[in-house]
Amino acid sequence: MSEHRPSDQPGEYDEFDEIVGAETDRDPDLAVIEAGSRTLRAQGGPRRDEVPSRPEDPEVDQALRAVEQELAGRWGETKLDPSLARIEALMDVLGDPQRAYPTIHITGTNGKTSTARMIEALLGAFELRTGRYTSPHVQSVTERISLDGEPIPAERFVETYDDIKAFVELVDAAQEHRLSFFEVLTGMAYAAFADAPVDVAVVEVGMGGSWDATNVIDASVAVVTPVDLDHTDRLGSTPGEIAVEKSGIIKAGATVVLAQQPVDAAQVMLKKAAEVDATVAREGLEFGVVAREIAVGGQLLTLRGLGGEYEQVFLPLYGTHQAHNAAVALTAVEAFFGIGAEHARPLDMDTVRKAFASVSSPGRLEVMRSSPTVVLDAAHNPAGARAAADGITESFGFSRLIGVIGSSEGKDVRGVLEALEPICTELVVTQNSSHRAMGADELAAVAVEVFGDERVVVEARLDDALEAAITLAEDDAEFAGAGVLVTGSVITVGEARLLLGRR
Repeated sequence: MSEHRPSDQPGEYDEFDEIVGAETDRDPDLAVIEAGSRTLRAQGGPRRDEVPSRPEDPEVDQALRAVEQELAGRWGETKLDPSLARIEALMDVLGDPQRAYPTIHITGTNGKTSTARMIEALLGAFELRTGRYTSPHVQSVTERISLDGEPIPAERFVETYDDIKAFVELVDAAQEHRLSFFEVLTGMAYAAFADAPVDVAVVEVGMGGSWDATNVIDASVAVVTPVDLDHTDRLGSTPGEIAVEKSGIIKAGATVVLAQQPVDAAQVMLKKAAEVDATVAREGLEFGVVAREIAVGGQLLTLRGLGGEYEQVFLPLYGTHQAHNAAVALTAVEAFFGIGAEHARPLDMDTVRKAFASVSSPGRLEVMRSSPTVVLDAAHNPAGARAAADGITESFGFSRLIGVIGSSEGKDVRGVLEALEPICTELVVTQNSSHRAMGADELAAVAVEVFGDERVVVEARLDDALEAAITLAEDDAEFAGAGVLVTGSVITVGEARLLLGRR
């Protein structure tokens, strides 16, 4: 393994986002690098950024930090008790806010958040007020709860917590275990949606389905993105076993929108749908991607939904997997509006096009800068890494690609590395600041087995790793088309976004 010490050179942002809509001008939070880390290259030019920064008002920031600290003192998302007892008790004392609006519930292994964002954009384009609950967050916990397509403001996040805090403590006192971090956030989301009020909520499971805290809703539409291997210690060792738990979101009389699945997972889902008399729309049969072509800043799609074909749909996201997510999202919205059951006509074409053109998905093959191009992708399991590798290969003409990877304990890092090895010339191994981060040396030992000693660089600090990768990409004039891919964990990508954010 080699060491690399970079030198600073200027860079600039890729402005491809300009073709898909208005941009905002928000400066990301720099808290991660306040403790003496070196400043990365300054970037220039506007870009969209839907990930909120720290509140500018010191009092609001202090109040948000207090809530974050209280939430962090509860069971984390990796410590689970397979029971709905606590969240059901919280919903009961709150007056069942989750029943105040219809819901679309999303499970699966990969693609849930991107699909949720697309569903949200479509519903919003049809003038419905939306609430979206997704996890994990990229940079700020407030991202998890969105209203009308925007993360809930920090002030409102704090107010929502304060509103339900007494009820949370009441449930804590009555249960064997206190409500977990995720359970409290779920209660906050459902309460915030009822208070808004929203016309429809788009809810992504945290993990699994049956006993996931979100599963106190009776969604009229259940969406299942591709099921693959992840969280195998908790959900099962095969797609079929994992699908048993995920099928728990399918409720009586619902419409199930089923993405392409491994055979054993599809069998489980179809059996569950039959048991509860749910209607199933299957990708490749009732709906799907008819055609796609690479376009500047994304891809141009023809989608077939339950109501017909939708042509010339621009999606400003990269990768075949995002095209399939778009087909799933479109069908879910059609099903929500009764198309395919009550109506045979398609949704308004111009509205659909406008909605998809507005979609963003931070940390999913997201271009952060150019010269050299730096792409972030939150892939953290082999299936996600394969999708990212395919998307990079298809959409970017890199002559040389430097990978930066930081992972979490318990993940199939070998599978992720094997997916990245064919596309990455060199790999910079690092670790993020999470207490669950896999140590850089431990990860490097696996990386050397996959990549070989000469292709692996170790930089324990993420800022150093980014600097090393960017400089490697700039080192030789022969590699003018070199790029950098940062991946391995949502946390790694979130921290990289902060470090690469425009000053």
